[in-house]
Amino acid sequence: MTDSIARRLEQYTVRRPQEVLIVRVETEGEFDEIAVFKGFSSSLVRSTAFDPDIPVLPEGAKIISIDRLAGPYNPKSPRYLQQGLSWETMKSLLLEIGI
Repeated sequence: MTDSIARRLEQYTVRRPQEVLIVRVETEGEFDEIAVFKGFSSSLVRSTAFDPDIPVLPEGAKIISIDRLAGPYNPKSPRYLQQGLSWETMKSLLLEIGI
């Protein structure tokens, strides 16, 4: 069984709780930015459902880029570790820690 992209990114932040991921995606022609921190995802652009079973990052969403930041996230003063990662690069980081 393979986990969804969202689940894998959430697991990454569970194993690296000092990091925040900012994921830029396009879904059906609409753009979104999603923050992933300590196993939870939340949209920075639109409201996030209260039901954790409703994915913030839907299957089929196109990942534009991923930023790794030092937590906690402060939008006024972000501390970037890496910016503009592709999904392919992020998959390598996930594999390095067994996700």
